[in-house]
Amino acid sequence: MKPAQVAAQLYTVRDFCKTASALAATAGRIRAIGYEAVQLSGLGPIPEHEIVKIMAGEGLVICATHEPAAVILDQPERAIESLQKLGCRLTAYPYPQGVDFGDADSVTTLVRKLDAAGARFRAAGLTLGYHNHDIEFLKFQGAPVLDYIYAHTDPRNLVGELDTYWVHFGGGDCVEWCRKLRGRLPFIHLKDYAITRERQPIFCEIGAGTLPFKRIIAEAERSGCQWFIVEQDTCPNDPFDSLKISLDYLKANLVV
Repeated sequence: MKPAQVAAQLYTVRDFCKTASALAATAGRIRAIGYEAVQLSGLGPIPEHEIVKIMAGEGLVICATHEPAAVILDQPERAIESLQKLGCRLTAYPYPQGVDFGDADSVTTLVRKLDAAGARFRAAGLTLGYHNHDIEFLKFQGAPVLDYIYAHTDPRNLVGELDTYWVHFGGGDCVEWCRKLRGRLPFIHLKDYAITRERQPIFCEIGAGTLPFKRIIAEAERSGCQWFIVEQDTCPNDPFDSLKISLDYLKANLVV
């Protein structure tokens, strides 16, 4: 993993990305921390050309985005147009809003739509990924739903954006899942997992939790991962501080 492959997921600092001026200030802070790339998510209604200008001005690569789930499934051409304006080739379906993983028709409809949308993205020279949470580790036909999603979509139409925290929270093995998606894992969310004294799971900075990131990153690299995206859904204090702590840990221990 090279320094230029480590990106900050802007969802971590979403409260500081609601206007163009706020995004510009945020981009400056992200670059000053040491990140060279970002994933777009959680931004306010800022035109693509403004986003491109801001990121280029700070020397930040837009490595990927999250597009609205309903848009990806039902209006993929809108997401494709947005990515083309941003000059970005990689996005992910962010969350299965409204999908009932206990209902076979709901699951199979989601999978069918993901595959069809992914084919549209591929025809436009773009790539669609799937971002998991814990819910995908519910069993469906004897295995986690996430297995079914990848088994019943064309690898050319849908790749993985594994989220390490949610894989672990759902009961999966992060290293094994990186292995399962060999050749199908262009990006990954690096997010650590810890337990409080009250036995409550929490998000934490990379290196402050329990996940074996040396093994995770090594296996992700073997699977062809290109982007290692740092994200923390909630932070104890300033989210910029959390992003810095995570990047400092990665650079000291895992970046070559």
